[in-house]
Amino acid sequence: MKDWIAGADRLSPWPQATVVVAGLGTSGFAAADGLLDLGARVVVLDESDSPVNTEKATVLEMLDATVRLGPGATATLPAEADLVVTSPGWRPSAPLLAQAALRGVPVWGEVELAWRMSLPDRQVPWLAVTGTNGKTTTVGMLESMLTAAGLRTSAVGNVGRPIVEAVLDEVTYDVLAVELSSFQLHWTNSLSLHSAAVLNLAPDHLEWYADAAGWPPGVTDPMAAYAADKARIYSRVRNSCVYNVADLATEHMVEDAEVVEGARAIGFTLGIPGPSMVGVVDDLLVDRAFISQRRDSAVELAKLADVVPYAPHNVENALAAAALARSFGVPPPAVAQGLQRLRIGDHRIQTVAERDGVRYVDDSKATNPHAAAASLAAFDHVVWIAGGQAKGTSFDDLVAEVAPRLRAAVLLGVDRHVIADALARHAPEVPVNVLDTGDHGAMQQAVEWAASRAVPGDVVLLAPGCASKDMYTDYAARGDAFAAAVARLSG
Repeated sequence: MKDWIAGADRLSPWPQATVVVAGLGTSGFAAADGLLDLGARVVVLDESDSPVNTEKATVLEMLDATVRLGPGATATLPAEADLVVTSPGWRPSAPLLAQAALRGVPVWGEVELAWRMSLPDRQVPWLAVTGTNGKTTTVGMLESMLTAAGLRTSAVGNVGRPIVEAVLDEVTYDVLAVELSSFQLHWTNSLSLHSAAVLNLAPDHLEWYADAAGWPPGVTDPMAAYAADKARIYSRVRNSCVYNVADLATEHMVEDAEVVEGARAIGFTLGIPGPSMVGVVDDLLVDRAFISQRRDSAVELAKLADVVPYAPHNVENALAAAALARSFGVPPPAVAQGLQRLRIGDHRIQTVAERDGVRYVDDSKATNPHAAAASLAAFDHVVWIAGGQAKGTSFDDLVAEVAPRLRAAVLLGVDRHVIADALARHAPEVPVNVLDTGDHGAMQQAVEWAASRAVPGDVVLLAPGCASKDMYTDYAARGDAFAAAVARLSG
């Protein structure tokens, strides 16, 4: 290993280094391309030799990368490796990464690589968001607010576009709106963000964190390991650590964080904010954090009506985005304009139809129990469509919380019985239909049964609380199947 790798930046002698890129997904391809641009010797390894990967490999090989695809390609770490850049989903116990750890070869993610590539001469402030739920929506809101303020920005990271692309872009950005997952944060070690927010913390991805090889010292269970990775976002923050007043875990993360001297803790709340908080007064989103008279006054940022679609958890998203934007000097009118101009993507509490007084709402993006609970809390009477891949999570707390809202529930997917058992324990009076079929026709059956149980004023809500890949390519395909099934309802 080259001694300079530990402190490497964009101007380091990359042509001397051999970098192994583990995985040829979106972030892996971007990382390999960026490293080749710096002159590094790049070896890309992936177990899949799919047509998409083969096409990517052809492009990278034309740029002088070495690419190995197919079963067994990632079994052995090349002897010449000085650095491994891993795709975010790889567990620390993966053979390639375990060999790197034994040999003392550093392992970074694409996010860490992007940060290093921005130093020392292309550094752009990052405003970053993590949390179990709401990340993509919040980053979209933040990007819209920054744009409304006249700033050149881009939404990057887990939201879709790799950060490496933005860092090496010919465009010079004023600021980046960055979505970071726990997997991405796990493989970081030097980020020093302008400001960062943790929206919430609830069990998710516990099957990934069952891998004790990735637990930090003193951590003894998967949930604590997951939380520790989320908390990494606050390390070395320079301006503002934004936390959820209603979620004490996020506040404790701020209290425990090693930040740059002068960084502030900024809370967001659906209640009346205290000093150094943003919150809600009557029908207004207000700021008591980034004004000089915050001890006894507040400034209006936007109206509740500007938050579309309206739901309590979406107001929290808007407040978190506003806090990050204000930490960067965005004026209050731009916060409101950003919310007003924003159009949230499909499959997020999206009304797809209304028939005979019943609304049909697609929240396929609710891929864990915490997200499903937030979605269910937005409506008074719900026929719930749920199920899929539970990822090792429990539905007991969710069902106990929302049971009074449930008119009925219909369950599908590989882990449907996990939810059925929770309903039997905590809401035995709620009618439940557990569908045995595992094909795409299950969604049509679910919608038809839900429609038969709903009465005027009810909402038939797809809020699965689970991942989708047992039956669908992704949550969007599942939401599309729901909308198509609703459209096929007779009458």
